[in-house]
Amino acid sequence: MTVPPQADGLRAGDYLRTALPDLPESVLRRVFDARDIKLDGVRISRNDRLTEGSCLKIYLPDSVSGNDTPVSSLSVVYEDDDVLLVNKRAGISVEPDARGGVTLTDLCREFVRRHDPDAFPPAACHRLDNKTCGLCLFAKTPEVLDILQDVFRQRKLEKYYICLVRGIMKPQKAECRAWLVKDARRAKVRVTDRPEPDAKPIITGYETLESGPVSRLRVHLITGRTHQIRAHLAALGHPLLGDDLYGDREFNRREKARSLKLCAVSLKLDTDGRLPALDGRSFVIEPPF
Repeated sequence: MTVPPQADGLRAGDYLRTALPDLPESVLRRVFDARDIKLDGVRISRNDRLTEGSCLKIYLPDSVSGNDTPVSSLSVVYEDDDVLLVNKRAGISVEPDARGGVTLTDLCREFVRRHDPDAFPPAACHRLDNKTCGLCLFAKTPEVLDILQDVFRQRKLEKYYICLVRGIMKPQKAECRAWLVKDARRAKVRVTDRPEPDAKPIITGYETLESGPVSRLRVHLITGRTHQIRAHLAALGHPLLGDDLYGDREFNRREKARSLKLCAVSLKLDTDGRLPALDGRSFVIEPPF
């Protein structure tokens, strides 16, 4: 692979954990110990720094680099002729981004291709952040993709998340409205109480499942904006556990949270009869925390 601009100066071990999310840490450690990773033809260690544009080569054992390894990590929740619903794990991007590496879309397409080499490559109907885990829906035909994109655009669905946040919510249950502004340069968003130029309205509902220094919430994502849950709850004074971008790093360190505690646990669609197998059906998983 070619080292992307965002990886310039990073340690090789840190970058490869992100770029190769399917590779177990034990295998990555073994490959570094065997000096089987080269940067521009020179063997490197996990602490060596990367340079943008350099060629990074990783030589994996046959038992790991075989075709079964990446796709076998795909957790399929539901599949029919129209859709593929998977449980995305944290640390893998839905589509290609600056992080590089294998994407969830890559895994889904390989999964379908193995059963039907001529099949339409599955396409994501919505997105989850790289650090967010949970239910992610893919369409298996162009026609179904159009239908489901229309469903998401018109919000004819219910999406619920489970998350852990700092502190006790007051009130215990609410539907919160605000505006969200994207900052593309910083790859962040910010939440404001009043409309601004380019601001989009957001609505986030929540109910408290467990209260305490760390509270467990069930969140209803009514509008689906970039980083909405993370940014909105942080703006309310209750950042998500494990969120270093919008949250409280000291709190995260104190709680020894090494990952974002946010999982898309429930999805229910209304396709107006266009996909009867999905209409009114609820898909639910348990969060890993």
